[in-house]
Amino acid sequence: MVPAMMALAMAAGSPAPASPVEGVWHNPKNSVAVKTGACGDKLCGWVIRADDEAQADARDGGTPKLIGTALLREYRTSGRNKWSGQIFVPDMGRTFGSTLTLVDANTIDVKGCLIGGFFCKTQTWRRG
Repeated sequence: MVPAMMALAMAAGSPAPASPVEGVWHNPKNSVAVKTGACGDKLCGWVIRADDEAQADARDGGTPKLIGTALLREYRTSGRNKWSGQIFVPDMGRTFGSTLTLVDANTIDVKGCLIGGFFCKTQTWRRG
């Protein structure tokens, strides 16, 4: 009886398992690194590294400080290995509807769409 109670107490005190898309991800040019993690009950991602060109492009688009900016905002699970939320595009200074799809343990496809699911662009990001 005591071992069962201890196991139950340990399970109750254990944190919820992390999302499989939590971690550090690099864009295709490796010019930006984004750390994903929980933001309340959702998933978000913040820039933790950006090369000089990416930072200059962001400034030109109206984002003075790229490092620390939330690019991935308020994603919720929307299917098997899929999350839906908003992506902020710093060099445009705008936010768009977006999906993340876990391709494998080290690859996600990040898709953003301009208007109602039209004019979409997908980038493949790698875990770093």
